Amino acid sequence: MTAGEFSALLVLATATSFTPGPNTTLSTALAANGGLPRALRFIAAVPVGWGLLFTLCAAGVGSLVVAVPALRWAILLGGTVYLLWLARRLWGSRSLSSVDSARLNVGFWQGVGLQFLNIKAWMLALSIVAGWIAGQADAQQRFVAVLPVLLAFAFVSNLSYALVGSLLRHWLAGPVVDGQPTGARLLMFNRLMALALVLTSAWMLLGGAGLSFGSAS
Repeated sequence: MTAGEFSALLVLATATSFTPGPNTTLSTALAANGGLPRALRFIAAVPVGWGLLFTLCAAGVGSLVVAVPALRWAILLGGTVYLLWLARRLWGSRSLSSVDSARLNVGFWQGVGLQFLNIKAWMLALSIVAGWIAGQADAQQRFVAVLPVLLAFAFVSNLSYALVGSLLRHWLAGPVVDGQPTGARLLMFNRLMALALVLTSAWMLLGGAGLSFGSAS
């Protein structure tokens, strides 16, 4: 892999990893509501799930997502329903304890599975495989070199968003009235996070629809 190819990969990884999306939104919300230690399960799950997805795409399995519209839509609709369910759980939460114990419970394996329900993650993985790995004489060496870079970006980006959420945690519990935190800021924050998940779902649906129309033409 040339220096130019690797630089282009770094630009793509930065742009896709650090822009807001379902993973970074959940990382922020989990840390803000339950603290950074609780969010670490999901943060660790993102690179594991995406690494598995990327490996499948490099092995050729991911091409089925493009070739079979029904499979692509099953992934897309499954991911949309899950994100909307999480958004509903977040919308009315203004207590740190209630969110932590009941409303927003996204564990490690749920985080891994979420990567397979994100049609944009599939398309990104397929794009990287097509642009940097497939058809190259040193395809295996390229895969070994690319995978750790992508996993590192997935982990660091979600950790960065979670750190922001954890730093805001105690401030969000206020303002304090008569010695008791009202949670008004947390309610507004959670509703913004819920709205971000809804917009992400709409973005995924529009992108999936565009991909289907493009495939049919």
